[in-house]
Amino acid sequence: MDDTELLDAARDACENAYAPYSAYRVGAALRTADGAVYVGANVENANYSNSLHAEEVALGSAVRDGHDAFERLVVTSAARDGVTPCGMCRQTFVEFCDDDFPIYCDTGDGVERHALGDLIPETITAANLDA
Repeated sequence: MDDTELLDAARDACENAYAPYSAYRVGAALRTADGAVYVGANVENANYSNSLHAEEVALGSAVRDGHDAFERLVVTSAARDGVTPCGMCRQTFVEFCDDDFPIYCDTGDGVERHALGDLIPETITAANLDA
């Protein structure tokens, strides 16, 4: 699956989002190191703190299937506004990915590339717990 197909997969996942409260639909497509692709969509809950984010749905599905190495992430919203993963999702990806892990955000007429370490510097890692 090339980058265009990964973007299309994220956009398709966005269509399956459950967002009755915010009406802000998000989709994500995550490629594993061995080329498998996992998608996710946000799933809202009336208690917002229990909502699931598209990125964590994709990552959780991949980890459930035994993957722990990832190549890239594409994130989109129905608004095609260049949305980036939230802080919680960024921190979750730090558990599995290096600072240079690429995250592509859909702007509608292209994508913006970000490195995970630029989006969330000075993260909490297993090394911090050992200190």
